[in-house]
Amino acid sequence: MASTSGTKSDGLSKSLSKKMTRMRTGAPVDGPEEEGIDSEKLVPSSLTEIVPILRVANEIEHENPRVAYLCRFHAFEKAHKMDPLSNGRGVRQFKTYLLHRLEKEERETKPQLAGNDPKEIQKFYYMFYEGKVRDGHYKRKPEDMAKIYQIASVLYDVVKAVVPSEKIDPQINKWAGEVDMKKEQYVHYNILPLYATGVKPAIMELAEIKAAIKALHKVDNLPKPRVQSTPNEPDDRDIAIHDLLDWLWLAFGFQKGNLANQREHLILLLANADIKNKQLEDYGQLDNGTVENLMKRILKNYYSWCNYLHIEQNVKIPRNAADSQQLQLLYIGLYLLIWGEASNIRFMPECICYIFHNMAKELDGILHGNVYSVSGGTFRPAHQGEEAFLREVVTPIYLVLRKEAKRNQGGTVSHSKWRNYDDLNEYFWSDNCFKLGWPMNRKADFFVHSDETQPRNEQPNTVTAGRRKPKTNFVEVRTFWHLYRSFDRLWVFFILAFQAMVIVAWSARGSLSSFFDADVFRNVMSIFITYSLLNFLQAMLDIILSCRAWGSLKPTQIVRYLLKFAVAAVWVVVLPIGYFSSVQNPTGLVRFFSGWINNWQSQSFFNFAIVIFMMPNILAAIIFILPPLRRSMERSNSHIIVLIMWWAQPKLYVGRGLHEGFLSLLKYTLFWILLLICKLAFSYYVEILPLIGPTKVIMGLKVGTYVWHEFFPNVKYNIGVVISIWAPIVLVYFMDAQIWYAIFSTIFGGISGAFSHLGEIRTLGMLRSRFDSVPAAFTKRLVPPNEDFESNPMDESLQRKNIAKFSQVWNEFIICLRKEDLLSNREKDLLLVPYSSSIVSVVQWPPFLLASKIPIALDMAKDFKGKSDTDLFKKIKSDEYMLSAVVECYETLRDILYGILDDEEDIMFVNHICLELDASIHQHRFLNEFKMSELPNLSSKLERLLNLLKADYEDVESYKTQIINVLQDIMEIITEDVMVNGHKIMERAHARREDNDSKEQKFEKIKLDLMLDRSWMEKVVRLHLLLTVKESAIDVPMNLEARRRITFFTNSLFMKMPNAPKVRNMLSFSVLTPYYKEDVLYSEEELEKENEDGISILFYLQKIYPDEWSNFRERLKDLKTRDAAIDVMELTRQWVSYRGQTLSRTVRGMMYYRQALVLQSFLDMAGDHEIFGGYRAVDLNNREERALAANSQAVVNMKFTYVVSCQIYGQQKKSSDPRDRSCYQNILNLMLQYPSLRVAYIDEREETVNGNLEKVYYSVLLKGGDKFDEEIYRIKLPGLPTVIGEGKPENQNHAIIFTRGEALQTIDMNQDNYLEEAFKMRNVLEEFMQDRRGKLFHHLLGSCPIRRLVLLLLGREPWQTLSGKHIILYARVGKKINMKKWERNIPVTLCLFPSPCFEI
Repeated sequence: MASTSGTKSDGLSKSLSKKMTRMRTGAPVDGPEEEGIDSEKLVPSSLTEIVPILRVANEIEHENPRVAYLCRFHAFEKAHKMDPLSNGRGVRQFKTYLLHRLEKEERETKPQLAGNDPKEIQKFYYMFYEGKVRDGHYKRKPEDMAKIYQIASVLYDVVKAVVPSEKIDPQINKWAGEVDMKKEQYVHYNILPLYATGVKPAIMELAEIKAAIKALHKVDNLPKPRVQSTPNEPDDRDIAIHDLLDWLWLAFGFQKGNLANQREHLILLLANADIKNKQLEDYGQLDNGTVENLMKRILKNYYSWCNYLHIEQNVKIPRNAADSQQLQLLYIGLYLLIWGEASNIRFMPECICYIFHNMAKELDGILHGNVYSVSGGTFRPAHQGEEAFLREVVTPIYLVLRKEAKRNQGGTVSHSKWRNYDDLNEYFWSDNCFKLGWPMNRKADFFVHSDETQPRNEQPNTVTAGRRKPKTNFVEVRTFWHLYRSFDRLWVFFILAFQAMVIVAWSARGSLSSFFDADVFRNVMSIFITYSLLNFLQAMLDIILSCRAWGSLKPTQIVRYLLKFAVAAVWVVVLPIGYFSSVQNPTGLVRFFSGWINNWQSQSFFNFAIVIFMMPNILAAIIFILPPLRRSMERSNSHIIVLIMWWAQPKLYVGRGLHEGFLSLLKYTLFWILLLICKLAFSYYVEILPLIGPTKVIMGLKVGTYVWHEFFPNVKYNIGVVISIWAPIVLVYFMDAQIWYAIFSTIFGGISGAFSHLGEIRTLGMLRSRFDSVPAAFTKRLVPPNEDFESNPMDESLQRKNIAKFSQVWNEFIICLRKEDLLSNREKDLLLVPYSSSIVSVVQWPPFLLASKIPIALDMAKDFKGKSDTDLFKKIKSDEYMLSAVVECYETLRDILYGILDDEEDIMFVNHICLELDASIHQHRFLNEFKMSELPNLSSKLERLLNLLKADYEDVESYKTQIINVLQDIMEIITEDVMVNGHKIMERAHARREDNDSKEQKFEKIKLDLMLDRSWMEKVVRLHLLLTVKESAIDVPMNLEARRRITFFTNSLFMKMPNAPKVRNMLSFSVLTPYYKEDVLYSEEELEKENEDGISILFYLQKIYPDEWSNFRERLKDLKTRDAAIDVMELTRQWVSYRGQTLSRTVRGMMYYRQALVLQSFLDMAGDHEIFGGYRAVDLNNREERALAANSQAVVNMKFTYVVSCQIYGQQKKSSDPRDRSCYQNILNLMLQYPSLRVAYIDEREETVNGNLEKVYYSVLLKGGDKFDEEIYRIKLPGLPTVIGEGKPENQNHAIIFTRGEALQTIDMNQDNYLEEAFKMRNVLEEFMQDRRGKLFHHLLGSCPIRRLVLLLLGREPWQTLSGKHIILYARVGKKINMKKWERNIPVTLCLFPSPCFEI
């Protein structure tokens, strides 16, 4: 029995012989022990501290089962101490199960190293330390050492539990002390192993990373914050401060998990921003400009907020200060730490500005040693201590949000009766927010709640004493009148145009020229009366539909509504009176304007009224055609400008300055002017004018008796008939604008597409005809600019290098299609492009372009009747691909023969033949020296040789004999049948062999070890294809999806797009995928389960994708050949899942970004040898090539991160439901399959708070370890975030803090990506670096918390959320996005769907 000396029993018996009387009600007692007991299985949330102990037990069980048993026993004791009464949920069941297992293991396991348990555990610890810990940091990776140190710490805890303290070996105590000191250096890390010692990963050796870390470590000159003392922690305790974020943590009470997360985040932001404008040889420290620009972008919304409220900023950095960079980093770090811990408050960006404003003031007070004016004491922040910021700042605001969400009652209550994120955030749009004070006053109106039901007779949005604040600015009223109110300008234009056209058509002449007649013009002027009536209707609807929000509107806004209504009412009266008073003195159009110029003082009252009435519209038109002026006025915070703009729209914090540049506006305006001219001309001549005559006739008819006189007893002019014939025309008039828009969009879209090179390659035939220009287009679009190439584009060596780069990218694309089973092995070989080689003098095109060229050339030569070499070569040269195929076959065959022959005389023999062939071609005697009729026989023998070289063999001697025989036959055919004077070469060879007294036959020495050389075998396979593929390759590939992707990718290379930077200089980005509980990977049961028609998913997909299923079976056969133990069912599950809407499909697609960037980074850094050798041929045993591969991976780690937000992953771990367990296991497998994949989830735990068990929630980030997931960061939340708002945006919001980089792409879990489109991501991101004039400032409106997160640019311009649905940028690469910045600093997401998914 294990000893428990040195530990307190807390009433628990030390022996397991006394069984507990209650059995657990969960999993069966005799559960599957081979699976182990760990956090993923049975451990309750209140006992998560024992999870590492159980994992260590599972880890070492195969080495020493007895020590594993002791670890589990220690876990049992610890669990009992944590919850002795088993009050936690599932604790009693878990204890019972673990107790039963321990009883069984106590009987079955025995000490292996000693006679008792105390000696056993000490010897095992000794062996473990000596074997893995002592010199491990010199030999192992940081992630491996983190696991080893964790095991060592747990083993020492077990030693202390089993062995009395006085009997523990002193050496073990010493080692344990060293482990405890060093284990913090080997914590599980995300991207940067900041504390690793020994062999550092390549990413820590990057100059920009070192410079960023160095800048953050400058803390020597900072005053140490005075921390408020607690009973357990004195005020002057010594706390180590390593960097600026440690200093902020100590001063303001942030969480350690948040601190670690934002430390890495800030380092990567600084490194990525700094490297863009530097050369590697210039590195020493961060540029001041880099830090300054980063601060401006991160605090941009804060600056705008301060200007909007006319308050002084609290970011105070003296000009030309020596420590300005340090101060800037402090403010950046403070903002990031606030944002990283803000939880749901991240949806309230101006609330974050308010928090930052007050904490920045406190920061300034600490830095400058301020004292309190009354007491004279040293200045201290309002909140200090562990988790003080969460407890005192975040949680109170979260509670307000949660109570408001409860009033929603699951969406059953009208939204006018509860406040959402935007309503609460708008509280911080006025200086009233400063009434909250700092520390925040919990009795302020912001924190006042009322959960009572509102009386029926009370207005829904009025404020009463002691009640909560109502909704702000807008309360929706659902009515069909919104059709007019929201599109009033459209209705007004069409109604007035219709009235004017009817008046003109009704005139005597009925032509447009009659508009200049005095009477007609006077009648047309009546449209202003109609306009005044419509304007009055609009003003009335504004009042009616906004009345519910009047309880919270500013007085100025209410006055604006009332004044607009009053003015509209006045014009409804004034304009008709003025019109009828001017009838006595009508004027024509020409006289009207000339009268204004010559004698404006004598104009009629109506004319003056029109000018005054239209003045606001005239001013609005002037401002409209001058976007810079309008943008400046709307974004201005000047009181005068605000007063001027007040009439047009109320002043809001968001939505200002959303205007395109002048050129874009001009094109937009001209488009609609042309469209409306065509629409109105069509309406006039086709719809209105033809009806005028019949209408006049019908109205002139006199009908004595009406059949339906009950409905129209006093009708005149047959008005019912007139209405019936005009009604369809009126409906068409108002609707056909959409038809005209479709027509114009098609025309202008086609013109724009032609100039943008859209659709230049639409079919495989077009691809083959233009493939020779694809490498050049690839170099121009996807290869970073090279000064040497731009200065000398005709340099052959540079061209070969660029072609080699193209071939590597193209081949990765084709191999990817093969792995996705869109191609067969044969199609893959036909589409691959060999890496450029100096052995072959021509461009080596993919075999599908050269298919049948050699057989055709052979037939052409065999049937050639002429005697001149020139005519034959002219025919061959007329087809460029045929010439390339012929030259490549000859040179490749020569190289293969040189390689396989192991005898110098045999090589010289082949060399003589080649020299004779070259000389005959040069001297124009080829047809005289070689017989073309024998070439088909030679071709068949070569085919036989290549088949042998490709084949597998068991009997080496037999295989070698066959190759020798075929080689001898080939040489005999060449010298005896093909060459006219071949016998002379043979005679010279025999003479040399007789002189050497050699008895060996020719060509008997060959090198079989060449079959192991991958590059040499690729030559054999390619030559075999060139010789044997005799049919046309027009149908390669056969799969329609593969054709579409190949043609789309090649076509996109000819489109306009920004130049690709080097990977190290590109914009860094992350991808975020929200996941709830959808399918991850289909199970075997789901594949074979039949529906009511007797059809399973697998059967259905086999019939839908027969070619892909055939390709999969072919690939499966190849895999079985290499590995007989391969899991066929697992591969089948993946094949099916990749064709459904599963998470595994999305993860595979998004990880293509990383695969593409690794290859591109390799090509950026590699030298000529590595580029021509091939990306897949990198030798990891070679030090230089291994360093190159490591550096490529390191740069990509700095540039790309993928996070999947699996909201209920923690629940799925512990669930007993088979589907949830399957989802958990499949997600874990994805993390193990993709080491760079990160999973974030919301963890629910039960913790003891003030003696009571309470639920506590955390945002947790995981990565894949050796067998299990490994926790990286854990950040405590104020509560469950998903109870507020909608689940999906909350799921994204809690995980967004774990993303990295300057841009964020959000992808739903039912989306996919393509490798070939991932190659263009550098170009897409460069769209945001373009400096365009007249750029659009994206200051987006928010109304409800649905799908917040739209574009995140630079630390997500940290950190701006948007409302409304996903704003998705369907951006095909090469099509300008014209979107560089977003104004508000909230986390927003750039949604880029991989092309061709860019299309809607």
